[in-house]
Amino acid sequence: MNREEKAQYIDDLTADLSEAGVFYLADTSELTVEKINELRGRCFKNGVSLRVIKNTLLEKAIDRVEGKELGELVGVLSGPTSIMFAEVGNAPAKVIKEFRKKNDKPILKAAYVEETIYLGDENLNTLTEIKSKDELIGDIITLLQSPAKNVVSGLKGQGGKIAGILKTLSERA
Repeated sequence: MNREEKAQYIDDLTADLSEAGVFYLADTSELTVEKINELRGRCFKNGVSLRVIKNTLLEKAIDRVEGKELGELVGVLSGPTSIMFAEVGNAPAKVIKEFRKKNDKPILKAAYVEETIYLGDENLNTLTEIKSKDELIGDIITLLQSPAKNVVSGLKGQGGKIAGILKTLSERA
């Protein structure tokens, strides 16, 4: 890679990091080409993009990102690093955890999920349990609908008459 290609690569990576709401840094060293391809396939099926990346280029891109505090990530940039981009915060963690049922790697170095940085492999279980924005919105809607559904079902059970309505409302209060 010549100097111009490196500069363009760093610019592209800086743009990717700036736009990404979720990315993970992992150690995929010692995985055979066959295993890496299997991991890439799993990532693709789960909406995760996987790239092996040079630490020096990633560090330069991190330094150029504006509006995000990514400085902590530079400390984990040693040894081979792969970067995983996703739309859903827990998708890469689930892929890593599932893949490690039969393999020793990848090892989570760090993750950036919606403005929060997680350092170290000990955070993998926590990251698998993070809910996406859509899941959280669904939970909130379900919670808001629940009382209304109870009142409606109570009204249906009483036949919708005024006495039944008053009885249902007094029981709910």
